[in-house]
Amino acid sequence: MQRRGFISLVGIGALSACIPGTSKKASNNKSSELDNNFAGHKFPVLPFAYNALEPHIDARTVEIHYDKHHRGYFRKFTNAIKGTELVKTPMHEIFASVSTYGDAVRNSGGGYYNHMLYWENLSPTSGEPSAKLLSKLVKYFKSLDEFKSEFNKSAKTLFGAGWTWLILNENKELQIVSTPNQDNPLMDIAEVRGIPLLTIDIWEHAYYLKYQNRRGEYISNFWDIINWDTVNSRFANAMKGDWKG
Repeated sequence: MQRRGFISLVGIGALSACIPGTSKKASNNKSSELDNNFAGHKFPVLPFAYNALEPHIDARTVEIHYDKHHRGYFRKFTNAIKGTELVKTPMHEIFASVSTYGDAVRNSGGGYYNHMLYWENLSPTSGEPSAKLLSKLVKYFKSLDEFKSEFNKSAKTLFGAGWTWLILNENKELQIVSTPNQDNPLMDIAEVRGIPLLTIDIWEHAYYLKYQNRRGEYISNFWDIINWDTVNSRFANAMKGDWKG
């Protein structure tokens, strides 16, 4: 698939939309209102309570991760783009040319967006892959268990901080990739580009309070809190060419 066609596929404006919240408010209302007074991109509402992912991820970790780290990336990103055309530019367009915008946009924009996907693909009720997604996983990884094993291996062996992803690549093939720091597969600097379907945060702030240096245990427990409905929806829309972020 040519690059222009791929960008068109992922380029629906909802990339910068908020994640819908369906449970208890998890953030300070005044802080959220302040952030969402920004003219363009919005800070998402956490879609579950801080303690909803226990015992797999503790409430204090979720609170700090969301309200300090994620919010911090959002504020740095919006500060970096204030007064520029990027204020109203969809995230996919920013990422498609991110190498031209400097480190502040690349790192903070990635941190803002990656965390939106991360929270959205977590849930206290996990579910399962749809029949169509499962069939595709079996095609490329032989079985669901083999897919999980390969995903775990990629996440465990990523050096330093970053993210591991399941993507639909430019050829509509499923692929597991990892990216360093706050990079993601939508960026023009990514080694492999694709539509994100599922992601796990491998930065230590995502797990260290509970797991300390036991990254592998955090990764293994991740499978118990995946919002497969979200992953299934991303996959179905991507396959139809109607992906909305």
